[in-house]
Amino acid sequence: MSLRIIWDDITGMKTEAIVNAANRQLLAGGGVCGAIFQRAGHEKLSRACRELGGCETGEAVMTPGFNLPASYVIHTPGPVWQGGGQGEAALLKACYENALSLAKEKGLKSLAFPLISSGIYGYPPEQALDVAVGAIEAFLKDQEMDVWLVLFDQSIFQLALETYPALCGQK
Repeated sequence: MSLRIIWDDITGMKTEAIVNAANRQLLAGGGVCGAIFQRAGHEKLSRACRELGGCETGEAVMTPGFNLPASYVIHTPGPVWQGGGQGEAALLKACYENALSLAKEKGLKSLAFPLISSGIYGYPPEQALDVAVGAIEAFLKDQEMDVWLVLFDQSIFQLALETYPALCGQK
């Protein structure tokens, strides 16, 4: 199976699950999180998240996708960038690893990620991209799953094209 990096809106992905760059309270936020809540159905997704009671940074939990094309949403709170010396890279890597492990545990064969923590959490996109690609590729070495890294920002997709041209393409 494979990793593909695309420029698109994750809320329209027809994968079995999409990943939400969540906050620890699993509340509707801004950016990709807000878009996922809006498209899924704010009230239904909020209720499902409240029932889970939160999620620690780097961990992952799952809810139904409700009105999304994806059947499930895997929520993983990413780290807030604090300059790189506070364990941010390990926490970000854990987000990808734990989301992938949860998808595998549930028997899912397709998953779409946003670039976790690269928006309002301030993680430098170049470094976030390296962590994402490294974690996903390591997982796929011995796992069968189709994984997309869905970039909403055109400038970050351009960075991906320059850094990982062989992984970039269409859905």
